Amino acid sequence: MTVGEKLAAARKAAGYTQEKLANEIGVSFQAISTWERNESLPDTNHLMALSSALHVSLDQLFGGEIQRDWELKPHSFSAEHMYTYVKARAQAEGLTQTLAALPLMREKHKGQLRTSRTAETPYAAHPLTLACHALAMGITDDNVLATALLHDVVEDTDTRPEELPVSDKVRDAVCLLSYNTYLKKGDDTDPQKKNGIKPTYYANIGKNPLAALVKCMDRCNNLACMADGFSRKKMATYVIQTEEYVLPLLDVIKAVPEYNNASWLLRYQMTTLLETFKRLL
Repeated sequence: MTVGEKLAAARKAAGYTQEKLANEIGVSFQAISTWERNESLPDTNHLMALSSALHVSLDQLFGGEIQRDWELKPHSFSAEHMYTYVKARAQAEGLTQTLAALPLMREKHKGQLRTSRTAETPYAAHPLTLACHALAMGITDDNVLATALLHDVVEDTDTRPEELPVSDKVRDAVCLLSYNTYLKKGDDTDPQKKNGIKPTYYANIGKNPLAALVKCMDRCNNLACMADGFSRKKMATYVIQTEEYVLPLLDVIKAVPEYNNASWLLRYQMTTLLETFKRLL
């Protein structure tokens, strides 16, 4: 496969037209066309931009073969099926908070979508995945499931903590997990200030085993899906932040007897994903 053929395959796999890719890296679409026809090669100052935009390494473009004939499928499972499953389990276990959280979560996240290149995924699939993850690990604690379902409601919607139909324990955990509760007016538009509160955000979560557990499940799902919506730069940053801030939360979880098995599974899942991404990036 020639360099031009590899470039064309990588462009199509990333969902770009020649014109869209040209706009992304700051060249004319004619330049993209000549590269793909092997009439010329990209200038050195465009190589890193190409690598970042197409989510492939320079070695893949100019070195060994890359396979691009597989079908890309959505990462998420059916939100409706997961909703029905969690509801049935909650009814069987008598989990009143989970049953109250389910319809509120679905209503508040209605119309919101997860970032994805392959499909329009309802945002509700994310908290539902966390709830299913907890159940798959043998956790049927009403507090855990309700927190998992509501963990983004305060942060991503106009819902106030006092509106949540749950106990103070769940409400406190949701507030700790809501990044916007740490922001002052104007901070949400200042990247430096937003990044500056990360140590405080994670330190506070680390004082609450319930919040720590849900945060780790949240990060597992985000790591598993990030290749479908993140740039290479954002993926690399996410890997670094996960190792620095999220992995230490596993020790908080491990100290709680009923979360001990979950801590091992979550560590395995996160470290496996992290090491895979580090090798690919």
